[in-house]
Amino acid sequence: MARRISGSRSSGPKSPGQDAGTTARSGNPHLPSRDDILRYITENPDESGKRELAKAFGLKGSDRIWLKDVLRDLQDEGLIKKRRKKMLPPGALPHVVVLDIFSRDAEGGLLARPAEQDEIDVPVPMVVIRSQKSGQKSGKPAAGVGDRVLARVFPSEDEAGPAYSGRIMKVFERKRRAALGVFRVLEDGSFRIEPVERRQPEMQVSEEHRADAKDGDLVEAEIVSRNRYGLQQAKVLEVIGSLKSEKAVSMIAIHAHEIPHIFPQAVLDEAEEAKPATLQGREDWRKLPLLTIDPADAKDHDDAVYAEPDPADDNRGGHIVTVAIADVAHYVRIGSALDREALKRGNSVYFPDRVVPMLPERISNDLCSLREGEARPALAVRMRFSHQGRKLDHSFHRVMMRSAARLSYQQAQAAIDGEPDDKTGPLLEPVLKPLWEAYAVLKRGRAAREPLELDLPERKLILKEDGTVDRVTIPPRLDAHKLIEEFMIQANVCAAETLETARQPLVYRVHDAPSLAKQESLREFLATLDISLARGPQLRPALFNTILARVEGADHEQLVNEVVLRSQSQAVYATENLGHFGLNLRRYAHFTSPIRRYADLMVHRALITSQGFGKDGLRKEDEERLEEISALISATERRAMAAERETVDRLIAEHLAGRTGEEFSARIAGIAGAGLFVQLPQFGADGFIPVSSLGNEYYIYDEARHAMIGEKSGKGFQLGDSVEVRLIEVAPLAGAMRFEMLSEPVKLPGSTKSFHKARRGRGRASGNKAKASPGGRRR
Repeated sequence: MARRISGSRSSGPKSPGQDAGTTARSGNPHLPSRDDILRYITENPDESGKRELAKAFGLKGSDRIWLKDVLRDLQDEGLIKKRRKKMLPPGALPHVVVLDIFSRDAEGGLLARPAEQDEIDVPVPMVVIRSQKSGQKSGKPAAGVGDRVLARVFPSEDEAGPAYSGRIMKVFERKRRAALGVFRVLEDGSFRIEPVERRQPEMQVSEEHRADAKDGDLVEAEIVSRNRYGLQQAKVLEVIGSLKSEKAVSMIAIHAHEIPHIFPQAVLDEAEEAKPATLQGREDWRKLPLLTIDPADAKDHDDAVYAEPDPADDNRGGHIVTVAIADVAHYVRIGSALDREALKRGNSVYFPDRVVPMLPERISNDLCSLREGEARPALAVRMRFSHQGRKLDHSFHRVMMRSAARLSYQQAQAAIDGEPDDKTGPLLEPVLKPLWEAYAVLKRGRAAREPLELDLPERKLILKEDGTVDRVTIPPRLDAHKLIEEFMIQANVCAAETLETARQPLVYRVHDAPSLAKQESLREFLATLDISLARGPQLRPALFNTILARVEGADHEQLVNEVVLRSQSQAVYATENLGHFGLNLRRYAHFTSPIRRYADLMVHRALITSQGFGKDGLRKEDEERLEEISALISATERRAMAAERETVDRLIAEHLAGRTGEEFSARIAGIAGAGLFVQLPQFGADGFIPVSSLGNEYYIYDEARHAMIGEKSGKGFQLGDSVEVRLIEVAPLAGAMRFEMLSEPVKLPGSTKSFHKARRGRGRASGNKAKASPGGRRR
């Protein structure tokens, strides 16, 4: 539950007045106490900004400076956090949130918790939903235990109950009360279902409940009877497909996370009926040699770029950069079947063996794909940059364009590096070199901005024709990748700036600064390496970059990169601007990928409205739903990330299933009281080492040092350590692997203060008694 503060509650903003408990500095009875401020913030979250607090307590002049100091102290102590210019208790929920209903209370109210939680280091707040009258009047199905809902939440008036009460805005499609598993035919002719979820036990199936399932089929099943002894009896509800077929592994994640992957016929019909856009109402840019630069295997192309030196006398050495983005809003109109399905999906989902697209192929791979030599509608932004990379101005345009060439990253890079081919040769001087010259200018601006620079290589799975893993690679990071990335970042900034200037409501892409609790955890860890992290509200990415530069080349370089990454907040979509901490940008909105992200489509519509580009933009009634839409697409994004990660885990586990007993080089990627989480760099695979296999002494989990240390020897293992391990057990369906540690523990560098603190009772793990299980992996 969220932190609760005692005191009376009221339905509206409370007038503080002069409570009996009020105390203040210097004996001034008119200044509120810290408890008064905390109580007011908890009871009035909508009126908890600095200005509202000063007004509520009648503070003026120097008293406002005092209030600012008190609020800073409360933040440093972790008692409040700043969110969207409001002061909130740690773990406070936004006003609109996606909830999972998990139980009922004694009065029959529904109990729910957030479907996704930003802060992993604070308790998860609960929400009680007492009444559903509005849903019952409208004839919509009432929500029940197990459902996922969109709700508006308010701080609860019941001190003894959940921190929030909620009102349901929307019930998502009801989950089937089914388990996902693989149907097995045993030698004696009986049937079993091997569950996908690690904690789900095996189930037994009778002939009459088998349906048409065959050995190796992925099925959905429900429990039909629970035996006191033996296996539960189950009934097959649906046969999803054979695990022996291609793309079967990703189907597990698709069904487990209920990702829509089959387009309704009405959506397909609407897509097929769509007609190509015409020049009417658009600028004709078909002669401008815009290029698409994408991965070699890309099927849709939603962005194109062009650059040239700025001819203006007052901007010598500057460049004009143009970014054109597919005009998806022209085809996907608000309220249409296409639009409803796109919002339901929220984004495309990318698995190693398939893509679940947000839009049908007729739209994404045809009408909206900026194909070479074919006229396509687009929204474009033209940006002017000085020689130092500072953006001088920009303008948006609704155009008809024609891509001059479709290039891959490797192809464009090779041309710049002196190896052009038949296609890039003629483009090298007039088009490609000006692009790289403009990128050199933008790099200066990026260097001055100092975004967070983490060195964490991405791995790519290369599959065989049967859908199993062939090898794992780390693709090189080319300047061509960085060029497109920086051009897109600048286009996204322009979108946010233009909409703000026009006072047009929009969906921002926000990335908040690390929470105070995470900052403190990082500070404790860095202290063990004799690195200091200053306290203060003005935390900037440059401070992290200084730390990363300090450890470059050191043995613990990878460790520090990992811990800094874990200290960062989760990026989300929101209607209020928090800025983007990682990119060090004051305003940011996703604009460049409307084919695969619904957020970008909403930004396109907002631009169409604000710039007077047509009647297919954002309407007033749509603006009122932006908060709801932000919550929905933030949830679908995290759903996609979880499904993608789990699929990679399963593919790698299956790839290594026949290699038990082999030894591997690994890196410690996580530590908990139960044991160590290790990653095989060669495969990008994760596994678990139970603490029971580390030795015969007690091991203590030193949270500050991210280490597991032997109580007697003082030797141990630390996050980021390179170790040798042996593969003991693999559970391919669960994507889980269990390893045995072969490397000896070592004396760890840094301060021992946190170890002695842990030794006094915090985080102890027994090396003799802890249980070992391949299902122990942490997600």
